[in-house]
Amino acid sequence: MYELSKQFRFDAAHTLDRIVQTESSRRIHGHSYRGEVTLTGRPDPESGMIVDVGILERELEGVRDALDHRFLDDINDLGPATMENLCRWIWDRLKPSFPALTKVSVYRDSNSDACSYWGEEELA
Repeated sequence: MYELSKQFRFDAAHTLDRIVQTESSRRIHGHSYRGEVTLTGRPDPESGMIVDVGILERELEGVRDALDHRFLDDINDLGPATMENLCRWIWDRLKPSFPALTKVSVYRDSNSDACSYWGEEELA
């Protein structure tokens, strides 16, 4: 079994209603994010790949474009702009095209924060 990961970066702004650090979180502020998607499987015998990385890059570029330099509060199907919701949002966009997708992670390196999502079926 193999694991193939690809990372991408985006910068975005948001607000967030929190229990602590409420003043700064409620104001519009931004972060630099790093996303990572992981696919797991066996390579195709003919191509030798789990998935063509070029195809994965093309799909990730669409996800990145939807998030990069955006106000995340305006993305209708995201919900509150948490790392958890970002992971799920990315998952929902990629899973139909990549059945081998097994994990989506979002990092805010400047804060040393990270969150990963494995999908509902894997959690059951």
